[in-house]
Amino acid sequence: MSSIATVFGYSWGYLRRYWGRLVASIVFGLIFALTNSSFIWATKTLTGRFNPQKPAAVDAANAGAAASVSSPWRERVRAWGEKTQQTVDPWLPRFGQPLDWRQITGLLVFLPLLVAVRAGSDYLNSYCMGWVTERVIRDMRLDLMTQLHRLSLDFFNHFKTGDLITRINMDTQNLLRCLRVGGADLIKESITVVAVFVGLCLLDPVLTLSVMVLVPVCLFPMIVLGKKARRATRATLRANVTQSSQLVELLASIRVVKAFGLEQEQLDRFRKSSSQIVHAGMKGIQAKELMNPIIEVITVLGLSGLLLYVFGSGRTGQQLAGFVVGVGIFFLSIKKLAGLHILFEQAGVGVQRLDELLQQQPSVREPAAPKSLPAFRHEITFENVAFAYGDRLVLNDFTLAIPRGWRLGLAGPSGCGKTTLLNLLFRFYDPIKGCIRIDGVDLRESALQDLRRQMALVSQDIVIFDQSVAENIGCGRGQATREEIEAAGQAAFAHEFIMQLPQGYDTQVGERGVTLSVGQRQRLAIARAFVRDAPILVLDEATSALDSSAEAEVQAAIDRLAEQRTVICVAHRLSTLATMDQIIVLAGGRIAEAGSFEELLERGGSFAAMAALQGIFPARTDRVGRPGASAAPVSPHA
Repeated sequence: MSSIATVFGYSWGYLRRYWGRLVASIVFGLIFALTNSSFIWATKTLTGRFNPQKPAAVDAANAGAAASVSSPWRERVRAWGEKTQQTVDPWLPRFGQPLDWRQITGLLVFLPLLVAVRAGSDYLNSYCMGWVTERVIRDMRLDLMTQLHRLSLDFFNHFKTGDLITRINMDTQNLLRCLRVGGADLIKESITVVAVFVGLCLLDPVLTLSVMVLVPVCLFPMIVLGKKARRATRATLRANVTQSSQLVELLASIRVVKAFGLEQEQLDRFRKSSSQIVHAGMKGIQAKELMNPIIEVITVLGLSGLLLYVFGSGRTGQQLAGFVVGVGIFFLSIKKLAGLHILFEQAGVGVQRLDELLQQQPSVREPAAPKSLPAFRHEITFENVAFAYGDRLVLNDFTLAIPRGWRLGLAGPSGCGKTTLLNLLFRFYDPIKGCIRIDGVDLRESALQDLRRQMALVSQDIVIFDQSVAENIGCGRGQATREEIEAAGQAAFAHEFIMQLPQGYDTQVGERGVTLSVGQRQRLAIARAFVRDAPILVLDEATSALDSSAEAEVQAAIDRLAEQRTVICVAHRLSTLATMDQIIVLAGGRIAEAGSFEELLERGGSFAAMAALQGIFPARTDRVGRPGASAAPVSPHA
């Protein structure tokens, strides 16, 4: 029961949005259950027609039933029996009496009509529940995607991609199956159990209560196997997460896998996780499939005991037939409910995982009352900023002012905090100490959308979506027109190669832009930044993955993009920083050096040492003191 409460407790907020169809499903389930219970009366009525003697309006069974209940109910049961018998009697044949047209018609219609009502209500119950649950799962997946967009960057550094894919796809699919099948059957079979139980009590309450002894016997294997199914589902999900992560890794690194001949190793890893899925899946199948034979054996044993009791007590065949049919329907519903228990136990594991994801809170939060952040006009300031990844301090007491229109270069060894500064500026993270301001407004006091609208990013991680060229450029600003998109393509020196594509700007570029070269993808990223038209341009190793020819083309596009903008540029290739107004060199979480490109080379500090390793040396003068061109590269080991 706890798993059913968990599933419906989690889903209720979604289910009630479609309460009209949900209520309709419950109503049709009620009709189905009442039709099921009517087969007790139908069986008793038909078997009674084989008696050549016409019984009284209310037969002995009804009289006994009425006598076993309180006085008001006794009269109501007797009156209902008399009225029903009088209505049905002319329409059904009786053994030893000639047939007329009404009896022929009644016999042909009687059972088919009951079955038609039962089948129709069964279909409508399942259809309405399916209509609701399909929309419920759609809404859940949208909420999960919204939640993923809301969460901060540190969340994605800790959660595996395969785990997130499994939660959004597999866990919601299991929940869909549980709600669509289990929800519909839970309504029908639960009401059927109650309705049939009432019908059996009206037929013979003493015999009914004796048969109910079997119900607790059925509950024991249901509880034990339910726990086994839950454990198996957890193991299956863990193995699926592992396999999904392996698949993501394989697709993202297929070139490396092929280059190093790692196909067999990756296949062995995949085979191992597949074996784990099979093993856990078989445990779940055992738990689910054992339920039916156990319940069936218990039911048949009970029916055998019932028959002995009936024969020993001298009950009539008419009573026996109706009662046996009722008991059969009752325990068939019990068997289905036992199977549903397994289904809900399996879905309950996924529900806990989905709820865990939705309960995650972003570490970077929107302010309750954000301050307005107008277009950037004056300066960006870092004031005593400190930041750490866990226990590793990356920035410590960092202070810097970047005036509007300034071009700032960031240099330093790997891990010194260059990319961290950019992440803090975009507010992917918040500093643990100090603050960052734009025109005097603390970034933590402004809306994230207002902040990020001020900036455009061109990164070494080129992100191209499986959409058209125009859509990839236009996503830089949602309201961009086709004319603005093409103008951005021209400004990024991408228009020429775009027009050579099969459908020009409408060409689908494939997943991750696989149909384009690295240089072409980077120019699309620059065109996206042109469309954004933000006053602050952030360049994070924008040309590091390019060859010299492509770098020249892309650098020309970047230079055009940087005009009239404030630029913050991170680069390991120090020649990229030659046009910066100022370069800061980071070390130990602080500014170790600062100055122009030539000043830092002449100073002979850490920047000059890094430049020398890349074959870059300060300009020299000849012997008479005339300034000369930069010296030819000299090996740092010379």
